Amino acid sequence: MNPQRHRPSRKRPVFIATGIVMSAALAIGPGYAWGAGQEPDPPVLRPVLPTTMPAPSPPALPAPPASPSPAVLPTSTPAAPTPPVPPSPTAPDPAERSPAFGAYLDYGPEGVERIAELSTWLGGAELRVGHTYLPGDVWSNIEGAPNFLENWAQWRLEKDDRLFVLNVPMLERNEENVGDWEVRSQLRKGAAGDFDEHFRTLAERLVKLKVPDTVIVLGWEMNGTTYTHRCGPDPESWKQYWKRIITTMRSVPGQKFKFDFTPSRGRDAIPWTQCYPGDDVVDIIGMDSYDQPAGQSFAEQVSEPYGLQEHVEFAAARNKPISYPEWGLFRNGDNEEYMRKMLVWMDKHKPLYNTVTDYCPHGVWQCEDNPKASKAYRSLLFGRKDTGPAPQPTQPVAPTHPPNCSPLELGDWVEYWLGGKLCMRLDWWSRR
Repeated sequence: MNPQRHRPSRKRPVFIATGIVMSAALAIGPGYAWGAGQEPDPPVLRPVLPTTMPAPSPPALPAPPASPSPAVLPTSTPAAPTPPVPPSPTAPDPAERSPAFGAYLDYGPEGVERIAELSTWLGGAELRVGHTYLPGDVWSNIEGAPNFLENWAQWRLEKDDRLFVLNVPMLERNEENVGDWEVRSQLRKGAAGDFDEHFRTLAERLVKLKVPDTVIVLGWEMNGTTYTHRCGPDPESWKQYWKRIITTMRSVPGQKFKFDFTPSRGRDAIPWTQCYPGDDVVDIIGMDSYDQPAGQSFAEQVSEPYGLQEHVEFAAARNKPISYPEWGLFRNGDNEEYMRKMLVWMDKHKPLYNTVTDYCPHGVWQCEDNPKASKAYRSLLFGRKDTGPAPQPTQPVAPTHPPNCSPLELGDWVEYWLGGKLCMRLDWWSRR
């Protein structure tokens, strides 16, 4: 995909209307805010507590010990029983942890700022992955201009367990519809070492910025036709060029890079297995998987040749982790089923990370065209922390409200910013 051509703006909330509504509600009496469906939105107003607490039940008395039989007397004093040793607390099994996730939100500084905003929308869910792309127009940008990378490096360094994912083009003029003959020529030059210095410069800059453990998604979607760094015109030269880049970047002192081989799902222009450069130069086997083509079910996305299932099996056979650097809606529109099943798939197969592409037509937060899928995404990830088992998805339930409480119809816009409907107790005056 081409994220740099889509830079959606995020509408800022207008808090004046919300403040008026909440002030009026507080003047009337205590109430609740309640959400719809699966979204566990917290109440906006403090719930009414009972005025009295039930008396605690008396503790049960232990049964008296049985008297020993006079016919059988012990000949010696028995040894005191060994008290049981309580189990020591253990950290969550990494295999049972929720997958680290994030979103592509913008390739510049705004992308960094929006991570916190998306986390708030998701009820404080922990977004551990920051994802951006180096421009592929000229070599000086592929080298990673320091002023471009600084904001992302600063975000990564704020917490030790964060992941910085960086898509890196393999050739300049990467989106200019370069013909196969020239692509073949450029791949052969790369394989011969003509472009080594550009990637050495990038590696040195990342190390200097103190992000030597960056995940490098190099030459993504190479099995397609979109990019100049595609594999199809000369697979052997492409693989040799990939190896040359990895060898060059790994030679820089202090580096700890992880290199992610990420084709697009399916066969595309060439089977992606024909582009695989070898286990010694690949750390992660990723897949960009959008909801396409039109009419294809999620089950078909799993079972198709070079699809989701083959991706998982291919990585498992090589003892490599998987990833989904790009995924989201596409040819089938606002597809709630795809959204739910893709999230369940990732919870099951535990990729190292995933980042949904969050601009139209793919996204769920910055794109207003997909309300059903957006609701499904939010309900399944709301409040998720990467510290324990992934929560099991449940079927959506009809919205309910507390007893003796009447919901106020304030309109969709106000309810969105309140986090749910405002609910007013009918018996509040009796509790004063």
